[in-house]
Amino acid sequence: MRKLVLDFFLLTLLVLPLSVFAHGDEEHEHEEDKPAAESVSQLESGIGWRVVRTVELGASGKFVHLVLIDHSKYTDKTIYSAAINRLCNPNDEFCRIRFWSEERFIPEKASLTVEQNKQLRADYLVNKAGGIHHLQWSCSVNPDKNNCF
Repeated sequence: MRKLVLDFFLLTLLVLPLSVFAHGDEEHEHEEDKPAAESVSQLESGIGWRVVRTVELGASGKFVHLVLIDHSKYTDKTIYSAAINRLCNPNDEFCRIRFWSEERFIPEKASLTVEQNKQLRADYLVNKAGGIHHLQWSCSVNPDKNNCF
């Protein structure tokens, strides 16, 4: 009996990789075929927030994360902090995240229309080369007129 189980186990190890990975002429998409922004947006989310898309700033190689905050919680600054901590590494030379609480205002590209800019809830930017590290709030999130846009 023991030999039978061992033989079955070995046969499974030898045959399984062939049956799982062999798929002839089937059309399929490999992970490396997907755009980087799409795979990031599928993965990055947390309680009260999710990345809708990540877009490149022109052809700079620098990217902006466009994040949706749960509209019922958009004044809770801890949600923004959680997204920042997940998306930006302290060693990153550049990291930018823009936040909205309504998905319909999140742009398809890095530039914003006047209406998209009005609906922006927060803008986080780190650019070590330029000596910039700031988090700016809309006045609807942080009503301090000296520290909001």
